[in-house]
Amino acid sequence: MREFRFEAEVIHWRGPAPFYFARLPDEVARKVGEMAKSVSYGWGVIPVEAVIGDVTFRTSLFPKEGGYLLPLKDAVRKKITIPENGLLEIEMVVGPG
Repeated sequence: MREFRFEAEVIHWRGPAPFYFARLPDEVARKVGEMAKSVSYGWGVIPVEAVIGDVTFRTSLFPKEGGYLLPLKDAVRKKITIPENGLLEIEMVVGPG
């Protein structure tokens, strides 16, 4: 398992089911990508535990355009405040929990 602490941009995906994600910075995505084969459930999906403020949650990273997106589920977003600039401070542990 590997721990990361970073600032991430929040993006709103307006697909068939609107969703919010935090885009991992390139350097963090590169390091996660190096671990992918040993921690992935398959299809490139990577299990993580993330902390934003005082909210801790488990989810899986989605590969996207050579990087990774951290899903921000409704239950998480309702407990945090997304700053006006759309950047979040995130702590994340990669690997099954």
